[in-house]
Amino acid sequence: MGHYVTIATCNLNQWALDFEGNRDRIVESIKQAKSLGAKLRVGPELEICGYGCLDHFAENDLYQHSWEIYGEIISNKETHGILLDIGVPIIHNSIKYNCRIISYNGKILLIRPKLYLANDGNYREMRYFTPWNRPKYWEDYQLPKSIQKLTGQSRVIFGDCILQTLETRIGFETCEELFTPQSPHINMALEGVEIFTNSSGSHHELRKLDTRLELITEATKKCGGIYLYSNQKGCDGDRLYYDGCASIIKNGKMVAQGSQFSLKDVEVITATVDLDDVRSYRNQKSAHMQSVNLKDHYRIVYVDIELSPSEHVFNPTIIPTKPIPIKYHLPEEEIAFGPACWLWDYLRRSKCGGYFLPLSGGIDSCATAVIVHSMCRLIVESNEEQVLKDIRLLVKDEEFTPKTPQEIAQRLFYTSFMGTENSSSETRSRANELAEKIGSYHVDLNMDNLVSAVVSLFEVATGKKPIFKVFGGSQTENLALQNIQARLRMVLSYLFAQLLPWTRGKQVPGLLVLGSANVDECLRGYLTKYDCSSADINPIGGISKTDLKRFIKWAEINFNLPILNEFITATPTAELEPITKDYVQSDEIDMGMTYDELSRFGTLRKVDKCGPLEMFIKLYHEWSQPPYNLTAEQVAEKVKRFWFFYAINRHKMTTMTPAYHAEQYSPDDNRFDLRPFLINPRFPFASKKIDEHVKLINQRQKELEKSNISVE
Repeated sequence: MGHYVTIATCNLNQWALDFEGNRDRIVESIKQAKSLGAKLRVGPELEICGYGCLDHFAENDLYQHSWEIYGEIISNKETHGILLDIGVPIIHNSIKYNCRIISYNGKILLIRPKLYLANDGNYREMRYFTPWNRPKYWEDYQLPKSIQKLTGQSRVIFGDCILQTLETRIGFETCEELFTPQSPHINMALEGVEIFTNSSGSHHELRKLDTRLELITEATKKCGGIYLYSNQKGCDGDRLYYDGCASIIKNGKMVAQGSQFSLKDVEVITATVDLDDVRSYRNQKSAHMQSVNLKDHYRIVYVDIELSPSEHVFNPTIIPTKPIPIKYHLPEEEIAFGPACWLWDYLRRSKCGGYFLPLSGGIDSCATAVIVHSMCRLIVESNEEQVLKDIRLLVKDEEFTPKTPQEIAQRLFYTSFMGTENSSSETRSRANELAEKIGSYHVDLNMDNLVSAVVSLFEVATGKKPIFKVFGGSQTENLALQNIQARLRMVLSYLFAQLLPWTRGKQVPGLLVLGSANVDECLRGYLTKYDCSSADINPIGGISKTDLKRFIKWAEINFNLPILNEFITATPTAELEPITKDYVQSDEIDMGMTYDELSRFGTLRKVDKCGPLEMFIKLYHEWSQPPYNLTAEQVAEKVKRFWFFYAINRHKMTTMTPAYHAEQYSPDDNRFDLRPFLINPRFPFASKKIDEHVKLINQRQKELEKSNISVE
């Protein structure tokens, strides 16, 4: 006859410490789940307070507030009649835990703490919480007095347990536990758990989603079962963007998948599944033989809750959900939508007047502008009432109903080409045309008088006048003259960001200044400290130059912006030195390495945890082969050059503009990339070892050449 259960999971755009806003979004998700016939609703990790509270988790107030908000949710009659799985931080026996509370009709059934904490990359959960790394262990928990009054309970079960309803067993994983070698779902499946829930706070990185969904599908492909994955979506107030993709998987097949990028604050997805499909699937495996050999068992929490209609009544209107293909975005699409959603959340929550961008005519500031254009497109395409309400609040116009992205850009996006005598007519033209196409309020100016005034001031004060290298000056003079141009652009950017809306008679707050240094330039330190890379936020600071070029090619077609082709074909240049008949400044020549090489260096340094010697060995095996065909000396020189400039510029990372996190090797956030910023840039011992390896390689090659000659 079938045991049909309708279940719901969700993406929620929660905000750290926005307790009342988070509460409203949770309640709305519950109401939507109920309206769709769901009997179980799963929400994101720590959804009550927001996942990214960081060191606010050290404050006891946060836990008290979380209980107060949780009490308001479960005492709300609109949240009754459905099994709820809600993420809440809890103090138990004076220890802080990352928990899930399972409840029904205003009664708490179980508090399930997180067993294994995320503690690498951008995650520092062990800084705030203690892992409950005692599988299948449980204790009694004394509820706060305020909650006792609401539920009529004094104590509830706290620990790693299983819930037994009238027709099935439900088990619980939290985010990181899915990624660990001893994932709880394996033992839970052997104990008869058929529905697994996972509350997550998983952030976006380019090309990362496939790893997450592979793990979920493999979990139920191996064990059988129904897996409900819930995730936060949006900017939680930091560098990360949580990319949703709430999913329901049955026996390794996707049956429902939420969006990865959207402006929806609340997105609920449901599926109707047949528990008999799980039982049939498992009978084809050897799980039953492994199950009877289990010695340690879970504590089962029995509840008289019916999730599916009576098995004796056939209801032809209940139709099980069919499997669907898994949806993935291209990396170019991820760049178009992820940072754009992040910018929207940042703007509407900061309630500033818009964004200001120094538009240089190069590909980096071009990519940043196109991402803002993408944000404007998403706003126009959205049918969400909250989005329209937010955009009207930002532009101070209750009647504003935009029909094109350009209408929004005219109100919220300001750009400026800050030219000097070193700027080319081509870059100026590109910047002006791009600004016109995307609709930004654009200012074209020359700042030579400002640069000359500063240089003249220095000359009056010291009696010395610096000149560029191409005119006979030293490298020190050359660098100083470049840096003053870059730093003055930063000063002008903040001046314009504060006053441009005022010049248009707009009574709005100041603008947020956008940076546009890519991840590879940050890694190499190829930027001026406190120049126009210093800004409020940077949407491309975690994206490689290679990926940015691919994104611009994609946007040229998909956003119908033919002007973008000129940015792709132009030589990357800072335009801080004079252009002569024989010399045009080039970024890659200045850096002494290509952007593709920088991406590889960055991955080996941070993701693969390589020092100089190990990096040399790995790259020699790669780059000594076609199509590179580099000698050992050439590889060694590139590696040494990278580490030298990385080390001498490491101090810049301590002041970098907060950037959208998109690559694992991003160095912008020195809180999570803990390497000293004062070290010997020559790495003398490692360099000596590299030289020894080069000598050994050359010696071995000579021996092979002699051997081949002898054979011939």
